[in-house]
Amino acid sequence: MDFKQLVENQREYFRSGATLPVAFRKSQLVKLKNAIKENERVLLDALRADLGKSDFEGYATEIGMVYHEISTAIKNIEKWAAPRRVRMPLMHYPSRGRIIPEPFGVALIISPWNYPVQLSLNPLVSAIAAGNCAVIKPSAYSPGVSQALADLIEGIFPRKYIAVVQGGRQENSALLDQEFDKIFFTGSPAVGRVVMEAASRRLIPVTLELGGKSPVIVDRSANLTVAARRILWGKTVNSGQTCVAPDYLLVDRRVKDGLLNSMKVELKRLWGAKPLKNKEYPKIINQKHFERILGLMKDEDIFLGGGYDEKSLKIEPTILTGVNPGSPVMQEEIFGPVLPVLVYDNLDDAISFIVSRPKPLALYLFTRDKSVERRVLSEVSFGGGCVNDTLVHLANSKLPFGGVGASGMGRYHGKYGFDAFTHEKSVVNRGYFPDIALRYPPYGGKSWLVKLLLK
Repeated sequence: MDFKQLVENQREYFRSGATLPVAFRKSQLVKLKNAIKENERVLLDALRADLGKSDFEGYATEIGMVYHEISTAIKNIEKWAAPRRVRMPLMHYPSRGRIIPEPFGVALIISPWNYPVQLSLNPLVSAIAAGNCAVIKPSAYSPGVSQALADLIEGIFPRKYIAVVQGGRQENSALLDQEFDKIFFTGSPAVGRVVMEAASRRLIPVTLELGGKSPVIVDRSANLTVAARRILWGKTVNSGQTCVAPDYLLVDRRVKDGLLNSMKVELKRLWGAKPLKNKEYPKIINQKHFERILGLMKDEDIFLGGGYDEKSLKIEPTILTGVNPGSPVMQEEIFGPVLPVLVYDNLDDAISFIVSRPKPLALYLFTRDKSVERRVLSEVSFGGGCVNDTLVHLANSKLPFGGVGASGMGRYHGKYGFDAFTHEKSVVNRGYFPDIALRYPPYGGKSWLVKLLLK
């Protein structure tokens, strides 16, 4: 495929002005929503084939979230896209200031395999709402969904407007060599560095949605039954293959045994006595990641779970205890249904442990103590998170979703997604009269007045 020509065709279409009217953007979002509805069954079947997701999980964590994003954009796009007036300093009277939102132009969206529908289409919704053209590059690791997305997009949009490019690393590399106006990447920090390096050569603005080791703190005041249930739910959605999944657990030593015992009970309630036989329990994406996760469990003390089925690529929800902070399972994002448990004796130790490591994409705190909540939220930097729950902060389009430091840069969802694909152009309109002489030379004797006006 001639990627250079593809981008040039999209840039020519963008420069025609066709994507700029708000009415056009709305109509394209409606078209996308209708096409998703018509292809729901195809997308759900592809999600089951690639990741073993049940219809419930496929809809709740992928398709339904895209519907919500589209509805939010359609409802608010006129307000988001409208110029905004700002006050001007008296020194520049008469004048008026405006901020005019304008699309970047041609955007590249590189999406991962773990939520291949949501993480391809939600950024696309933002790109369309902002008035851009876009090229979507889904992951080769989820081929069923990639093909379904290609068929869906090609069935409703011309390639000069929205295009899907399938393939692997070679195609990724070739696309990153093109002159895009914006790159939106979701994936690992390692690949994020490659994307940012490529973008820096052409000074292309980027949004990087990465990951990292997202901690859970369980304070001694927490409701242990609810904490156990919600932590295990957050850890086992998509079999742990979630960028904001709880990655490791820090629990107050005084309540460790109570929490672990509650986890035994709650895990059975969630997935039954034999999770590997549960048809609703998702699988690991491929053999490579299956073996990687098993390798992280090696030589660790398994408190709960630990079983696996190589044929189905399923690994039981697994709790590890007695984990050494220097062990392999604590050195990389697990991205699987394995949860290491560490203990702390006071909150200072837990906070110190987290802040000494790269800033996480998410943090979860279980406590009924407001002073503990205040300390953690004020002293620990992280992308986003929850108090007394997991994952759900990313389901609200009114909340920005994004990382900080090693877990990413930029944010999206709702208005924040619109902003991610938008340049805010500042414009000042001046009147001709009166043309106040204060700013013009000669400057003698004017300093006192400038200081008074520009305090």
